[in-house]
Amino acid sequence: MGTFLLLMAQASAVGGELAETAGHGGFGVNTNILETNLINLAIIISVLLIFGRKVLGTTLQERRVKIETAIKSAEQRLKQAQENLADQQRKLAQAQAEAEKIKKAAEENAVKAREAILAQTTADIERMRETAVADLNSEREKAIAQLRQRVVAMALQKVESELDRGIGDDAQHTLVDRSIALLGGRG
Repeated sequence: MGTFLLLMAQASAVGGELAETAGHGGFGVNTNILETNLINLAIIISVLLIFGRKVLGTTLQERRVKIETAIKSAEQRLKQAQENLADQQRKLAQAQAEAEKIKKAAEENAVKAREAILAQTTADIERMRETAVADLNSEREKAIAQLRQRVVAMALQKVESELDRGIGDDAQHTLVDRSIALLGGRG
């Protein structure tokens, strides 16, 4: 406040000099303090400085607190976002590992199924071969039996035809001797 009064006194002295030169015509400064409202201006400026500093300080402090809160909130959200990102990346890695396991299991199951199908097909082919061999053997046995029946039938026909013609005496004696020998008679 003392500096202000000193400035006022100097302004008044300078104003007096200017007034003297103004009387000669031209530009001039009014040095009357009451007419120029310098006291009113000084009071207003002093009041603004005293009370305005508190209001301005309070406003700036509130603004500073809000900014600090906003920064802390942003940092907290950033930290939370980073944690969420890390968690999601971990879950993604687990999902990829699980997918790889499932893929590997599916490939193994496909190989096992293929081997089982091949084994079943091989067994079916072997069974079909055995069935075919058995059918061939059965057909062969039937053919042999039929041939035997024909041979026996033909032999019987021949024997019957020879019996119808008659057996010679020598042949009858030989036949009787053999029959007796077989029965355990003479030898």
